[in-house]
Amino acid sequence: MDVHNTIEDVVFRAINEIFDEIDKGDNPHGLCTCNQCRLDTACFVLNRASPYYIISNRGVARVEQEPIERQQLEADIVSLIHEGLKRVSHNQRPYSSHRDHTVADNEPSDRLVFNIPTIIGRLFNGINFEPLADIVVELYQDGQLVGMKDKNWQNPYTLVKNTKGTFTFWPEAIPAEGENIHRIFKYAIKVDAPGMEALHHFFQIPVTSELKSVRSFSINRTFKIQDLYMFPLGGDDEDD
Repeated sequence: MDVHNTIEDVVFRAINEIFDEIDKGDNPHGLCTCNQCRLDTACFVLNRASPYYIISNRGVARVEQEPIERQQLEADIVSLIHEGLKRVSHNQRPYSSHRDHTVADNEPSDRLVFNIPTIIGRLFNGINFEPLADIVVELYQDGQLVGMKDKNWQNPYTLVKNTKGTFTFWPEAIPAEGENIHRIFKYAIKVDAPGMEALHHFFQIPVTSELKSVRSFSINRTFKIQDLYMFPLGGDDEDD
């Protein structure tokens, strides 16, 4: 089933128009117009705008027959874009160069690959079961840090308070020799934190090779690992 949110089209078109106009002007406020900031602004807007889903060309026709509502919608979106670009530009991602209008990807799309799913887990204090924060979580394979899908995904990953102990990784695709090959990939989560016992958690992910690299995140392509716990030095031992 193919469902499309038409608000995404409106948002991305308006963002590119507004950012391109800023590029052409003097930009006295020094707003960043790189692709990373455009994507961050789009997320800011889409998280605040009501979606409008369609499943057919009749849905598109219906949208086009609502000019007054559409004009108000576009005005509201433009307002959100201006708010978002100011926030994003003044809180830029530190790992991005902010110099170009393309997002660097670590892999070509036209090849046979094993698409590794997004890895999601949670880390808690083993004594009081509170989610941990300000702790670095690392993903390893064969003793090496795993490369991520693109620069929007980090490894190592630093836990922050508002995500309640949740960490995520999206490993880059691995080349395959053919299609529909089944293979099991072994990974390890490693965490070293001051005053806590080191945590090493090993797990496996079964993957089937495909014709091309997956580019878009999907909740259906996730691998959730068991909740992990860290204990203060000298406390109870954890058995992985």
